[in-house]
Amino acid sequence: PVEKESCKQVAPYQNHVCASRHPSRTFSKSTQTMAGKFMAGFGVALRETGQALDRMGCRLSGSYAFKETLNRHRTVMNYEGHVPSVSVTAFVAPSASVIGNVKIGANSSIWYGTTLRGDVNSITVGSDTNIQDNSIVHVAKDNMKGVEMPVTIGDRVTIGHGATLHGCTVMNDSFIGMGAVLMDGSTVESGAMVAAGALVTAGSIVPSGQIWAGNPAKMLRKLTEGEASFFAKSAENYAALGRAHLAENSKSWEQVAEEKDMRKANRERDSDYDSHLGVKRPITSSLPA
Repeated sequence: PVEKESCKQVAPYQNHVCASRHPSRTFSKSTQTMAGKFMAGFGVALRETGQALDRMGCRLSGSYAFKETLNRHRTVMNYEGHVPSVSVTAFVAPSASVIGNVKIGANSSIWYGTTLRGDVNSITVGSDTNIQDNSIVHVAKDNMKGVEMPVTIGDRVTIGHGATLHGCTVMNDSFIGMGAVLMDGSTVESGAMVAAGALVTAGSIVPSGQIWAGNPAKMLRKLTEGEASFFAKSAENYAALGRAHLAENSKSWEQVAEEKDMRKANRERDSDYDSHLGVKRPITSSLPA
């Protein structure tokens, strides 16, 4: 039974909820949001005060002071006047690093822990290409013959987890397996595949329609029609997955907090329990799991 005199109108449920049994629901959603913002601001002020005290202590300690340098991670970073160019529809994971002379095309995705370091030369990534977690893409200024060694990656390319690409070219619709290594001057032609763990040596060319494997990598066999069609499907799937991750990582603090509250309300939902209290909860069927 519910004591009517102890019940109050509470948003967002738009019904009477027993305050004595649910004290946390006596606070409106806007009040909780304001309290969260206040605590966040207070936390920032507290941290800045601590940093100021640390600097003052270092000055007082003089040459005996121990200084620990802390750098905030920068996902996209300029280098010597070069500014990375990233399409607005591309996804770059928060823990990835895109540095210097780098261009990333539409609907491409750079996944968690991946580094693209265009410091001494350029890196170009086409459209609908995915470079998966913990991969490394780097360049060389030139080789022993004085030939420049940028990295060029075409459209609809899949590069598996933990791959390393250095001063090489990967053409459209190709596939690089997990943990593969492509050395300076190597080329993977359109529609070719480098198997997982393979080492493509400097200057090697992987022809279209072939799978290369081993260390050093050599032709294993020709691709089947099913394998070739899978490359396009893989690129398409990762483009869609990248858009989903981009949307999630673009949410504001308020959106994240709101969804957290809504998930909590969903976990507490029980039709029989709600019917006794007269609770009518908001419909959140579109809320991500």
